[in-house]
Amino acid sequence: MALNARLDHRNPLVFDTHELGRRPGALQRLNRTIDAPVDLGIQGVIGVPEGAPVELDLRLESVMEGVLVTGTARASAKGECVRCLEPLEQVLEADFQEMFSYPDADDRGRPKAEPADDAEDDEDTLFLEDGLFDLEPVLRDAVVLALPMQPVCQDDCPGLCSECGARLADDPEHHHDAVDIRWAALQGLAGSLEDGEKDELSGAEPGVDEKQEK
Repeated sequence: MALNARLDHRNPLVFDTHELGRRPGALQRLNRTIDAPVDLGIQGVIGVPEGAPVELDLRLESVMEGVLVTGTARASAKGECVRCLEPLEQVLEADFQEMFSYPDADDRGRPKAEPADDAEDDEDTLFLEDGLFDLEPVLRDAVVLALPMQPVCQDDCPGLCSECGARLADDPEHHHDAVDIRWAALQGLAGSLEDGEKDELSGAEPGVDEKQEK
């Protein structure tokens, strides 16, 4: 991943690590409540509404190659039950851990002798910029992993009636007596054939059966 560009310390999801002083083993604990950014969750399914409070508990640990960030995000997510389509609300608790590397150090924390040309190695790496790091991409990934892909209002939600769309949880005895139209068509055809046979028998000439017997 490319280096972060011009992080704004006023952004509530940008954190300052200068207090750690690049001293391996130094620790810092932070608690911060932020307003949820837009589209925090699984779009169109369930997520934290924009502007809703998100509580962050963070532990920042200085290590040789950067700052290891461990934390938990807590919020209330809202969505729609995939079975009955009723609105639902779910308590969200997402744990995460991410390394933010010093841009001028190798994987052992030593200063780089010269710029590395390992684009693939840096693709998934998050970097500190002037002692700052942006938690937003880490938070988004953690929230998506913590949320259900198919949320339900309750584990045994029966869903909706396939005939009329009624919510089955509101009426456990709900049912329909309608006959399958395919069977109804066959029954109608069978009735027509029976009527035709009766008509043929009733229209037969007298004495035909007697002649056939002789």
